[in-house]
Amino acid sequence: MSARVVCFGELLLRLGAPGQQLLLQTPALDVHVGGAEANVGVALSCLGHAVAMVSVVADNPLGAAASGELRRHGVDTRHVRRSAGRMGLYFMTAGAGLRSGEVVYDRAESAFATAQADHYDWPALLQGAQWLHLSGISPALGTQAAQATLAAARTACEQGIKVSFDGNFRPRLWERSGGDARAILRELFACAHIVFADHRDMAVVLGGEFAQADAQARVDAAAAAAFAAFPQLQYMACTQRAAHSASQHSLGAMLLGRDGTRAVAPTRELAGIVDRIGAGDAFAAGVLHGLMEGFDSNATIGFGLAAGCLKHAIPGDFSPVGVADVMAAMEAGAFDVRR
Repeated sequence: MSARVVCFGELLLRLGAPGQQLLLQTPALDVHVGGAEANVGVALSCLGHAVAMVSVVADNPLGAAASGELRRHGVDTRHVRRSAGRMGLYFMTAGAGLRSGEVVYDRAESAFATAQADHYDWPALLQGAQWLHLSGISPALGTQAAQATLAAARTACEQGIKVSFDGNFRPRLWERSGGDARAILRELFACAHIVFADHRDMAVVLGGEFAQADAQARVDAAAAAAFAAFPQLQYMACTQRAAHSASQHSLGAMLLGRDGTRAVAPTRELAGIVDRIGAGDAFAAGVLHGLMEGFDSNATIGFGLAAGCLKHAIPGDFSPVGVADVMAAMEAGAFDVRR
């Protein structure tokens, strides 16, 4: 039976410059629905899992459209509440050649960020769930969002629900909100069964630096420190990206377990990138799928990397692909038209 997953976070509207134009180079914008936790939820739903989203959206046509887009991909939105306020937005300029992409956030004082933490009945919202997925973005949005995220994680721990936590450290958001990033993230890491994080995230949470010369050695050291600091933590997963240009990257991945498991997915070359936004969320969903389905560590990280790589070829924040699509992406040279 597929695991029931609850995702908690903000739904955003992405307004992007068409094609590879600069923002407002032409008076038109492409619109997509996104948000880190929602991206994971949609990807898991499309991989065959029962997923519910908990969030707050503006009580207007924008909020209705965002909720409707999740429902279109099979996500249960009965617990996406409508409230007075505004939708969080972000504006996206895609990179091209030597020009980097750029994101401009406009999400301050959104309906989600200002929703009262005590409005979430977490024991009821998590009833029957096997997994709760959170990210470090939500607690960076302000005091109420931080308290709600912590309450969700604490309730999940008390009820024996596995917590999946993506570090997603956003220093600008934390600076704006004035929250104690290290203390809050440390408690969330302590509740997690798996964290999607690398040595940079662990340096923020634990302090200090991981200065090993080799990138994989830095991840190994960070994982060892994480397992020592957080007894409940069982896995740490991350990607390793090298950007050669805006449209050509190399991407590898690692999965490390408390039991000494160390699985490394070979680096893949990504040329002709269409859209990299949401690739980390697709990777996380792929790894979670592997864990839920009982894959071994090598198969789990291989599936996760393939899911993340595949997202680079899909416009928008979501990765609405099925298991067969990801399995096909794992096959070397499988680029012919499928008929």
